[in-house]
Amino acid sequence: MEVRIGQRVSRGMLPLLALHTFSEYYRSESKPPVTAALIAANTIIYLRPSLFDSLIPPIQQVWFNPHLILKHKDLKRFLLSPFYHIGEPHLVYNMLSLLWKGFQLETSMGSVNFASMVASLLLLSQGVTLVLSKSLLLLFDYDKPYYNEYAVGFSGVLFAMKVVLNSQSSDYSYVHGVIVPSRYAAWAELLLVQLLVPGVSFIGHLGGILAGLLYVKLRNTYSGSNPITLLVRGVTDFLKWPFKFLPRRGRITGRGTVGRGTVGTNRGWRCQTCTYDNDSGLRSVCEMCGTNRGVDGLSSFQRSSRLDGLPLDELRRRRLDRFARRPFVH
Repeated sequence: MEVRIGQRVSRGMLPLLALHTFSEYYRSESKPPVTAALIAANTIIYLRPSLFDSLIPPIQQVWFNPHLILKHKDLKRFLLSPFYHIGEPHLVYNMLSLLWKGFQLETSMGSVNFASMVASLLLLSQGVTLVLSKSLLLLFDYDKPYYNEYAVGFSGVLFAMKVVLNSQSSDYSYVHGVIVPSRYAAWAELLLVQLLVPGVSFIGHLGGILAGLLYVKLRNTYSGSNPITLLVRGVTDFLKWPFKFLPRRGRITGRGTVGRGTVGTNRGWRCQTCTYDNDSGLRSVCEMCGTNRGVDGLSSFQRSSRLDGLPLDELRRRRLDRFARRPFVH
């Protein structure tokens, strides 16, 4: 069954990708936003909906071609080619791999660090692939197919992510039915994919692996903050900045609030013992803990316990029991 989505016809794999992605996010406690955004971006670019048609360049303008990138200093090909895919199986396979790797990495390292890592790996994998292609031309005069080949796809970044994910692992992984140590899984997949799917870009995948190794090496030797992480965090803080001026409501419990409310007005006062904001200025005893108004919390507790003739723990338990029966108002 064929389904038209945007300007392309889906043969059923894209709905399965959407269903699988939704299922993973629904049943998982963590909801990694950066991974979801990357999957959405790759899918939208592939579908090319009419709404974004003027914003998404055609694939002919973004093929990764080392010769054209160096000749014309074409950053558009350098930066955008990973987000394009030549077919539905190509997109779905890469996005399922991104879903699995992204869930593990983003959950463990946080969204900001994960976003900066993906950006770093994208730049490194593209740069290493470009250097490898040019080096083969200069050293061996070997310009075909690598220096003049056309390639697209997110797999270079995915190979780099696989290296980062397995860099400290001592487990074993299945790579197309072959059991290998996890730290060598990317190398095994590089060879097996090349044998099983001859049309893929060997040098693009190799560039991704080397980029992952370079990233791990740099992070292990450099103790400072990742500049890209600082940039991502700065953008995030900038987007959050307007919300700092919105009024915040304290948590309301009973008939007063904790930590915020009517302090400083003639209607209420804050208890020095439990910081509860009593909403009645006529009350001389804290509604929450029973401390006298305007006296030190510890001395008040001690005086109250002596006046009641009860141990301090028993007095506290009775007060908590009394207020525990009141419903919370949200």
